[in-house]
Amino acid sequence: MARQHYENFPVASFLLPAQMRPHIAAVYAFARVADDIADEGDRPSEERLAALDKWSARLLAAAYDAPKVRDEHAEIFVALGNTIRVCRLQVPLLQDLLNAFRQDVVVTRYDTWTDVLDYCRRSANPVGRLVLKIAGYDDPSLDAKSDAVCTALQVTNFLQDLEIDWRRGRLYVPREFWQPAGAREADLDAAQLTAEWRSAVREVAHRTRELFDTGRSVCDGVAGRLRFELRATWLGGMRILDRLERADFDVFADRPSLGATDAAAIAWRVLRWS
Repeated sequence: MARQHYENFPVASFLLPAQMRPHIAAVYAFARVADDIADEGDRPSEERLAALDKWSARLLAAAYDAPKVRDEHAEIFVALGNTIRVCRLQVPLLQDLLNAFRQDVVVTRYDTWTDVLDYCRRSANPVGRLVLKIAGYDDPSLDAKSDAVCTALQVTNFLQDLEIDWRRGRLYVPREFWQPAGAREADLDAAQLTAEWRSAVREVAHRTRELFDTGRSVCDGVAGRLRFELRATWLGGMRILDRLERADFDVFADRPSLGATDAAAIAWRVLRWS
């Protein structure tokens, strides 16, 4: 689902420094409306793509202080333009998000793990990089670790929402995993996560856990309250992945989610982080 592009923005988190919040909110609003363009309603694909092209043109106008369109979205681009200039954001990161939204309109299957990673490079990784830039960090090493965590979060959400995405016509488990295992799309139509599908999903989960491990140190590479925000985000993603594995990935029987009890446990682990 397209919401995966923006849902990891910590837009309402009390852990964020106050000076970051309006800038995070500006980027979130930009991505949120773009998501609706790509994924809501019944408009034909051609209309969605044309609307995303217009949204992209407005991004560039906001970034370079060109004349603005006056409509119900004008304030979003006023705020976004200010954030781009104040925080020195790289416009291609925002364009990457829009390119991922375009892909959501036209692509529903992925052949290889490399294809999935390439999608996440544009759909998820810009989120982490934008947060780091807004926080004042410009470090390629931190960016690389953030990319690993953001991709891991994205793919965890794919596994968590496998049933939801399937009902919407999308499948993010790459064909190179499920086809050799003997899995069939008809099984998903029947809401059956067979042994063959579990084998394929288990391979995705294994690679996702490796990404979480690769990127974990980004949580220690930042200072202040952002450090605690990133720890909580990392722990929340890992908690969902753990729950998926304990349920043997059968989201048709029960979709794992986080609640108040999890929040307390995550808060404790944030403070006990080592």
